[in-house]
Amino acid sequence: MTASASPVSAHPRRFAAAHAVLEQAVRDRAFPGAAYGVLLNKEVLALDAVGRFTYAPDAPPVTPPTVFDLASITKVLATTATAMLLYDRGLLRLDMPLTEILPEFAAGPGPNRNRVTIRSLLAHSSGLPGYLRLFEQHHSPAAMLDALMHVPLEAPPGTRAEYSDIGFMLLGRALEVLAGEPLSDFFQTEIAVPLRLASARFNPPAEWRHQIPPTENDTSFRHRIIQGEVQDENCSALGGVAGHAGLFANALDVLRFAACILAEGKTATGEQLFRPETVRLFATRETQPFGTTRALGWDTPSKPSSSGRFFSPNSIGHLGYAGTSLWIDQDRSFAVVLLTNRTWPDRSNNAIRQVRPAFHDSIFAAI
Repeated sequence: MTASASPVSAHPRRFAAAHAVLEQAVRDRAFPGAAYGVLLNKEVLALDAVGRFTYAPDAPPVTPPTVFDLASITKVLATTATAMLLYDRGLLRLDMPLTEILPEFAAGPGPNRNRVTIRSLLAHSSGLPGYLRLFEQHHSPAAMLDALMHVPLEAPPGTRAEYSDIGFMLLGRALEVLAGEPLSDFFQTEIAVPLRLASARFNPPAEWRHQIPPTENDTSFRHRIIQGEVQDENCSALGGVAGHAGLFANALDVLRFAACILAEGKTATGEQLFRPETVRLFATRETQPFGTTRALGWDTPSKPSSSGRFFSPNSIGHLGYAGTSLWIDQDRSFAVVLLTNRTWPDRSNNAIRQVRPAFHDSIFAAI
């Protein structure tokens, strides 16, 4: 089975300015290539691509079906979606202590560990650190999981908003325990199949490699070009499946997921995947800690925002480190996905920070 083909933009002239923003970004070497899509009122208005897999003139061109490492979009498309399904089925309570699911977490250092809840992990308010290079000392999934159980808190739960990969790694493991199977298997059966996400996979098959742009020439950890395998080192050490990273997909499949959110949980065939009230609950910005922009799993627009100037306050989205993003405007029934490999050949280039808002503003100007 290979990733499904996707149609090209239905309104190329309408989105010419946004397309030009991305073409200029390629010339400026913000990233070598990108695929993008626009959804409005259940219709895919644009599905197109620019550039190549790398900056080499003979590299394969990026096309709409090109599969990208989604990086932290995994947090919403796989992990948050799994939490929503388990919540709907009565297997997950938002205020469940993590120690109720993972008792070994209680044995870690410091106080307040029993106050870390599923809600605080989803809302990035658990008090856990944002990032640790656990992969440097722990080289197997078992060793990584043991290390995660002993990560100390940096703040009492609920007192600060700190975007945390560590929190989502623990959340991913907790969801596996509640689901009774690996996150990748649950995602495939319960989310990818009903939404017809043919290209969405953890650890994509080797024969897909030619469809996936490389993310990095890794000279410090794996000492090879990273292509068709997850870029994130902690996820790699966990076997390529984790709550914070590891999912691959093309732009159309990310839009299909967005369409389900905009339809308040319905699939394209009318099946109710999530309850409407669950979609609304998870998409509502938290009120604590003070100043947070986080919903449950999702982010919401701040000022300034990668979503640009025009997404409504009732919008949700997420970014991915490799240069990916998804923004959904619930008031306008509108979504935009942008997939790039901005980390090629290394991670030093942050020009995408200027490209994202300019691109989104150009899309808005066209609709």
